[in-house]
Amino acid sequence: QAQLVESGGGLVQAGGSLRLSCLASGRTFSSYAMGWFRRTPGKEREFVAHIGWSGGIKYYSDSVKGRFTISRDNAKNTVYLQMNSLKAEDTAIYYCAAKSGLGSVRHHEYNYWGQGTQVTVSS
Repeated sequence: QAQLVESGGGLVQAGGSLRLSCLASGRTFSSYAMGWFRRTPGKEREFVAHIGWSGGIKYYSDSVKGRFTISRDNAKNTVYLQMNSLKAEDTAIYYCAAKSGLGSVRHHEYNYWGQGTQVTVSS
């Protein structure tokens, strides 16, 4: 069964950095686009970044552009989200997701989801 497992979340001070990882198993995700989304209580799931199957195409939300970097290592079945210059408003549960075809900013287009990892940024 296909499974995505996020890790790397935690508590960090504003201005700090974290790197999230998403390990995929049970399916060949190397041919899938991967995305990162986040959610805070009372809000819709928000798009953060996505990356194409080869890693050549990346797209970011305006709120994280220039601070976050998405990457993938298909040999390790892992997608990463390097988060720098973190702000209090980045506090959320972060989810990775997978879909066939091209990446998308629409969360409902993704077929597979992880359980999420909490990121808390203290100001």
